[in-house]
Amino acid sequence: MSKQSYFEIFELPARLRIDTVALEKQFYALSRRLHPDRFAARPAAEQEAALAQSSQLNDAYRTLKDPVQRTQYLLALEGVEMEEQSRAATDAARAAGEQKKQIVPPELLEEVFELNMQLAEMRAAKEMGEDEPELRRDLMTAKDAFDAKMVEAQTELESQWEAWDSAADSGDDAGKARAKDAMVALLNRRSYLRNLVRDVNDALGL
Repeated sequence: MSKQSYFEIFELPARLRIDTVALEKQFYALSRRLHPDRFAARPAAEQEAALAQSSQLNDAYRTLKDPVQRTQYLLALEGVEMEEQSRAATDAARAAGEQKKQIVPPELLEEVFELNMQLAEMRAAKEMGEDEPELRRDLMTAKDAFDAKMVEAQTELESQWEAWDSAADSGDDAGKARAKDAMVALLNRRSYLRNLVRDVNDALGL
């Protein structure tokens, strides 16, 4: 099992549209097969191997049942390392005492600039012990807008699953490449929006 991909563990093709109900049933069936009680009388090496397989099975299930994690995992199999998952970038930023930089999606530039100004005003008001009801309302409005954009990004991402699966089924490498590029852009957009919402929540004390 150790050399298998998460899709192979469940005997699935590397596709994004999967039957999650069937996935769950297969997970529990495989989990029973690897239950520690079945290996209690076996040599220590076999017990350790079963434990390792069980751990990998759990990781595979958690990844494939989650739509976003499944997409990121498939892209990783295709050689794509998402910026938000880059350990090197994270470690470098942490060592420098900085936040990891993310590229602002071009279509969000104006809104992000305005939001950063509002966040700076809110932080300054907090430091002075002041409350700014109007600014708080503006930030809540911005948060609602970014939440809606995250839903839009998720919907667009799912539309690309169909494009990927169809291209993979037909051996259309160009189609796979287009879907892959689109999914990377959407995942980065979703990640950036999630960080914006987190920053607003922090500023509002939510």
